[in-house]
Amino acid sequence: MADIKAPVFPESVADGTIVEWHVTEGQQVNRDDLLAEIETDKVVLEVVAPDDGVLTKIVKQVDDTVLSDELIAQFEAGASAGASAKEAPAVDPDQPAAPVQAKQAADGGEPVQATDNKGEADHKDQSPAVRKAAKESGVDPKEVEGSGRGGRVTKTDMANPTLKSDSSIKSDSGRPVAESMGERTEKRVPMTRLRKRVAERLLSASQDTAMLTTFNEVNMKPLMDMRAKYKEKFEKRHGVRLGFMSLFVKAATEALKRFPAVNASLDGDDIVYHGFYDIGVAVSSDRGLVVPVLRDTDRMSMADVESTIREFGGKAQQGKLGLEDMTGGTFTISNGGVFGSLMSTPILNPPQTAILGMHAINDRPMAVDGKVEILPMMYLALSYDHRMIDGKEAVQFLVTIKELVEDPAMLLLDL
Repeated sequence: MADIKAPVFPESVADGTIVEWHVTEGQQVNRDDLLAEIETDKVVLEVVAPDDGVLTKIVKQVDDTVLSDELIAQFEAGASAGASAKEAPAVDPDQPAAPVQAKQAADGGEPVQATDNKGEADHKDQSPAVRKAAKESGVDPKEVEGSGRGGRVTKTDMANPTLKSDSSIKSDSGRPVAESMGERTEKRVPMTRLRKRVAERLLSASQDTAMLTTFNEVNMKPLMDMRAKYKEKFEKRHGVRLGFMSLFVKAATEALKRFPAVNASLDGDDIVYHGFYDIGVAVSSDRGLVVPVLRDTDRMSMADVESTIREFGGKAQQGKLGLEDMTGGTFTISNGGVFGSLMSTPILNPPQTAILGMHAINDRPMAVDGKVEILPMMYLALSYDHRMIDGKEAVQFLVTIKELVEDPAMLLLDL
């Protein structure tokens, strides 16, 4: 008999929550089959079967809190479902039931064959987490598009349901979730652990820091001209498209070298100056905002930056980002421009002391050498903790990024 334990969490993650069991007690599985999902305040972690065998006992149920490396189940390697059925504990009533073959009639006690998929058999493919979400929201899982294996509906699907084309949201009783009042409807769904943690961190950042934001604008024409000239050669050589983010990452890295306080963090009454440059890139996913980290950006080429960001984006959409992808970081860049944001005040990502906000590129009339020209302009915003960074440093840091972006050759010449 082997123990199935939760993954080892990093120091920044205190615990996690079992959100779904994909197998039941006594069920036979193959090596690397998905057993359970554990949601932390950063990512959803998958627990897989260590070998071919049978899951004999579930120790931690859905919604239970688990600690790092804590026992969550027991597993018998090499066993088959039939051979271990006598030894396996009874199936938990909260786990998905096997198809119902017969049941006792309520009035006469005679066996009655199940002839359709109604009743309990209707939920045989639904996990406890999905059934609980359905009860809380009133959304019938049968009407929701599933993203799990074989089209299974997951808890994440229930949190932000996408309805099948031929369905309408109904409760288990068949009634609509909210009675129609013209165009006025409402829906209540539980917050995911990740979104709750993001909300807590953002609120803490606004309350526990002396946050200020300084703005500047950058002429994107030189960078756009360079991109148009070299993008085909760049993609052919490196196998990845040339975007704007890589140059902003390299420009921010150079600016961080010149202004170490912006790359520092606060630890109680101590200031920690980091001798490395790990830049987090805010990425939006269906589960909420996540910030994977580019490590040692001073050693990365622009092609390395572009390919890593692309990889992070794919992982975020698939829910495959790991804890190692999002741990640490000394500075963050957020690009609201991809959603059309013209200007914003990005919120700090503690314990970091600054965050750069990029925005949409819009043509605007600008005065150039006494003449009006139409140029593609972008507003930049730097939010910073005034306890750590003086206004002069913040402004000079942002101006440095502006100058490097407006004249990319300065990065190559180390000017």
